[in-house]
Amino acid sequence: MPLIKLDAIDSTNDFLKQLYKESAVEDYAIVMANEQTKGKGQMGAKWISEPGKNLTMSILVKDIQLNNQNIYDFNIAVALSVIKVLKNIQIPNVSIKWPNDIMADSKKVAGILIENILKPDGSFTSIVGIGLNLNQTIFENLPQATSLKCITGKTYEPELLAKLLRDSLVENSKSINMNSDLLWNDYHENLYKKNYPSPLEDKNGSRFMGIIKKVTRDGKLEVILEDDSILYFEVKEVKMLY
Repeated sequence: MPLIKLDAIDSTNDFLKQLYKESAVEDYAIVMANEQTKGKGQMGAKWISEPGKNLTMSILVKDIQLNNQNIYDFNIAVALSVIKVLKNIQIPNVSIKWPNDIMADSKKVAGILIENILKPDGSFTSIVGIGLNLNQTIFENLPQATSLKCITGKTYEPELLAKLLRDSLVENSKSINMNSDLLWNDYHENLYKKNYPSPLEDKNGSRFMGIIKKVTRDGKLEVILEDDSILYFEVKEVKMLY
């Protein structure tokens, strides 16, 4: 499984997507960049990273077949792959903030952007972008961000972490059709602020308190309000204030 290292690129996701269209790229190929000038987050958000200090990478996962399951099953498999690696290298208090942020001690340490290419037979190929803060220690105007070095004081090797993340994703991808219920249970056990009253803000800027109960199989966030009513939110319809 190849690993392509670039000095600078606008977006590793865009680069890998174009490479996949133009040539035969091996399954689970990695593209990683020392600097990403136009890194992307969910729904067009920007991923800001100090050059040379962090891991910015994309992984190609080809021809994913789901047996009567929702495409969101793959999303949770990716998030859990990152969580597993962080726990294995002894990063404490990690969790998944819906939809695709990875938290450590209630600060964002990683973000995930998944872009799927659907096929007529129902299968899909996925470009999995992962931005993981490794060795950056100053986050100007980003008080909610942290890095592995901020947490442990250690310096981390980006290529090693990239390979660990790929291996974890390979394992979880193979488990989707066999153990999807187990993956979902694991996901909810690691869901940030699950069952805790939390301040939230809807897309209109209105703030309210709610208790996050779960994420539905189609990727919606289930929230119980103070009057015991239940609301379901799509991505970007609500954000957690933390």
